[in-house]
Amino acid sequence: MNEGKTVGETSDGSSIKRRKSSKGIIRREEILTAAMRHFASAGYQSASFAAIAADVGLSLPGLLHYFPTKVDLLLAILDKRDLESTSAIDASSANWRTFLLGLIEVARNNQTIPGVVQAFSVLNAESLTTDHPAQAWFASRVHDLKGNLVLSLQKGLTAGELKADTDPDIIAAELIAMMDGLQMLWLRSPEEFDMVTIFSAYTHRLIAAIERVEPRHHTEKAGR
Repeated sequence: MNEGKTVGETSDGSSIKRRKSSKGIIRREEILTAAMRHFASAGYQSASFAAIAADVGLSLPGLLHYFPTKVDLLLAILDKRDLESTSAIDASSANWRTFLLGLIEVARNNQTIPGVVQAFSVLNAESLTTDHPAQAWFASRVHDLKGNLVLSLQKGLTAGELKADTDPDIIAAELIAMMDGLQMLWLRSPEEFDMVTIFSAYTHRLIAAIERVEPRHHTEKAGR
């Protein structure tokens, strides 16, 4: 028995460690949020590591305790963004229709976080430059998303749910281009482009165009 100790407290001070760990997680999220603001307004290359630290009340050495390099900070932002943007869909279990409709939910969520989307879009464009630290990350993101879309559509073809002339590779590329391009239009003029409405209409048109519809059999005639 540990008489006189509070619930969850141990002789080795693990409860204190948990409190410190929780505080560290909160501070880490604050740093990521501040960094996204700076990356959105100035881009990765021009964003100041010292200014990000100042925004969250840290010295530069204090920020380095959480993220030893600017690249570490960048990759943490990208991983966080990727996790949040894909939480609406489960590519491993969703059928093709559920997967496509899930992308609408991703767009809906994105429309509520313009600052995050702007940072992500700026970094995406920047990553095309030579030796950019996010170049491999964005290439992998496109590869994985395209692969998941192709796999989902291919399952629909195999199940006979899609028209035989459906090309999963072309549709996957079209969907990615539509999502990324529409984000740019919306970021430039959100009052003119409703990202969710436009992408939802496009997705439903796509589903109607590729879905295989069984011809109606005149059962009434056959029964006479």
